[in-house]
Amino acid sequence: MKKMLTIKRNLFLNLFILIIIAGLNLPFNAMASGPEADLSVGILSKYVWRGQELSRHSVVFEPSMTVSYKGFSANMWSNLDRDPYNSVANDPSSLNETDPTLSYGTDLGPVGIEAGYIYYGLDGADDSQEFYISLGADILLSPSVTVYKDTDTYNAWYVLAGISYSFEFTDFMSLDLASSVSYLRSCDKNDYPEVDGNGNAINDKFNNFHDGTVSVGMTFTFAEFYTIAPSVSYVFPLSTDARNQMESTSYTGKDNHFVYGGVTLSMAF
Repeated sequence: MKKMLTIKRNLFLNLFILIIIAGLNLPFNAMASGPEADLSVGILSKYVWRGQELSRHSVVFEPSMTVSYKGFSANMWSNLDRDPYNSVANDPSSLNETDPTLSYGTDLGPVGIEAGYIYYGLDGADDSQEFYISLGADILLSPSVTVYKDTDTYNAWYVLAGISYSFEFTDFMSLDLASSVSYLRSCDKNDYPEVDGNGNAINDKFNNFHDGTVSVGMTFTFAEFYTIAPSVSYVFPLSTDARNQMESTSYTGKDNHFVYGGVTLSMAF
C-alpha cells in the first residue's frame, strides 16, 4: 500500500511540475497579457494545521510557488521542519510535507468563487486527497466560506468561515487583521474520532465546531513586486470536543491553544 501511494505521489508531482514549467515558459507576449507567478517562503515558529500541532520547539520553512493564467492556478507548497520534535538521530531537518494544488476561480459580480484539488504528500503518514469550493464577497470585512472534502485517507468535511480587513497606511504598508472559525464533520470514526477528556477515542465520529484562529500582521511592499509580511496567530478550540481532540493530537497531550508567528517573504512577477 505504501509503495502504491509513493508511485501515485511521484506521478502526480511529475505532472504538476510539467504544468508549472509550461506556465513559466509561456511566450513573453502571453505573459504580458495576464499570466502571473508568485514565489514565497514563510519562516514560522510553529506549524499548526486545522488546530493540530505539527511541530514543536522548532523553526519551520514553508516555500510556495504559484503560476496563474486566466483563472487557472497551480501551486506547490512544502513544509520543512528544521528540528522535528520526533525525529530520529542524525536527521536534523525534514521536508515532511509537499502539497500540490490545482484550482480555478472567477468572479460573479462582487462574489468570487473558486474550486480546487489538493494532494497531501506526507512523510510519516499516508498521503491523502481533498477537493474544495470557496465563496468570497468583495464587501466590508471580505467574508468567505470554504468547504473541504477529503476523499481519501482522512475522510471528513471541514468548513472554514473567515473575515479579514486591511488598514492601508500608505501604498507600501498595511495592517492586516483576520479571524476564522471551523466545523469538522468526520465520515469515519477511525480517521477523526471523538475523544474524551483523557484523550481516549470513543465509539463515535467527530461532529462539532473545531478550531478558531485570530491573526494580526503587517505587509510591507517594495519595488511593487516584493513583500515582507510579519504576522502572529492564535489558535484555540471552539468546543469541548475540539479541546479534547486538539489536546490528544498535540505533542504533550495537554495543549489546545497555540500561539505562533513569523515572516513571509514574497515575490510576484
